[in-house]
Amino acid sequence: MYGNAPYANQQPDTADAPDPETIERLRTETEGVAARTRALLTDEFVVGSNLQAGLEGPQGTVSVQPPIGDPIRAGIAADATDEERDGLATELAAGAAMQVKLAVNDVSPTAG
Repeated sequence: MYGNAPYANQQPDTADAPDPETIERLRTETEGVAARTRALLTDEFVVGSNLQAGLEGPQGTVSVQPPIGDPIRAGIAADATDEERDGLATELAAGAAMQVKLAVNDVSPTAG
């Protein structure tokens, strides 16, 4: 069906593909941000991380699911500094706590 498209059967450009060491370093750093975020929150918050392809190469993502409220997530670039990763962990924890606060404020008291 798409065999005549100009992009059909094109192989991805592997010249710009990151090397395995870069990917493993990003995985380790992303898991580190998740661990720092987890340490700032109580056990009711679920924190996870993964890697995905970004526009400028691989990107790590850390997600937080608060006990109530909307989940939040943030991306981590492969070239992020330690300071940026520490700040991201703090911002994710604060954002997750804010989601809980917003969700609690949205609950109206019931007549008893």
